[in-house]
Amino acid sequence: MIRVMIVEDDPMVAEFNKRYLEKVQGFTLIAMAASVDEAIKIIEKVEIDLILLDIFMPGKQGLDLLTYLREHEKETDAIIISAASDMERIKKALRYGAVDYLIKPFEFERFNRALVSYKEQSRLIHTQQFINQDVLDQQLLHREEKPLIEDLPKGLTKDTLKQIWEAIQELKHVPFSTEDVVKLVGISRVSVRKYLNFLKEIGILDVKVIYGTVGRPVYQHEFNPFKEHLIKNFL
Repeated sequence: MIRVMIVEDDPMVAEFNKRYLEKVQGFTLIAMAASVDEAIKIIEKVEIDLILLDIFMPGKQGLDLLTYLREHEKETDAIIISAASDMERIKKALRYGAVDYLIKPFEFERFNRALVSYKEQSRLIHTQQFINQDVLDQQLLHREEKPLIEDLPKGLTKDTLKQIWEAIQELKHVPFSTEDVVKLVGISRVSVRKYLNFLKEIGILDVKVIYGTVGRPVYQHEFNPFKEHLIKNFL
C-alpha cells in the first residue's frame, strides 16, 4: 500500500480529498496536516510515500515543504492540489519535484488518473531493475503516446463498446479471457475479439498468449489503468 499524507489547511477540502483517496485502490491515508510545520513533524516520525499538498496555507506554503523534502533527501513524492494556476508557481512546483499538479476545482476522474499513474510508476520502479526505452517513455516519461483515433473502426458501435467496457470493469482486477467477456455480454466471441483488439490497439489492454498442453492458445487480457482515460473519447 502507498502511504499518503494530506496537507491542507481547509478542513472541508481536506475531507473532500480524503473521500476521493478512499475510492482509489492501493492507497492508505496515514496522516492529515493543516500546515507545513505540522507536516514536517509527521514526516520526521512516520514514513510517507506520497503527499497530497496544497500551496496556499498560513505561514509556510506548500512549495516550502517541497524544498524541505529535497534538502533533506526524503524519499517522499508530492502531488500538488491547489487553486494556484499561475505558471510561475506551477513551474516552481514541477522544478522542485512535484510528480503531478491538480488545479482546484477538479473532477474525480483527474484525481484518479493522477493516483493511478503514480501507483503504476511506483510499481514499475520497485519491481524492475532494468527497463527498455519504450517502457521508460510510456510509463515514466509519458512520451510517445499513441495518437488517438477520432472515430471507432468500421464495424464497431458505441453501444456495444459500452457493454464491453462495463464487462471489463467487472473483470479488470485479474487477467481475463475473451470467453470471460462473452459470458457477461452475451454476444459472439468473434465480435468480442474485435472490441478487445481495438482496446489493445489504443493501449487500454495488454494481451498475453497462454499455451496449454492441448488445444488452441488462450489470450489473457490485462487492464492497463494508466491508459483508462482514453476510453472517454469513444463512449
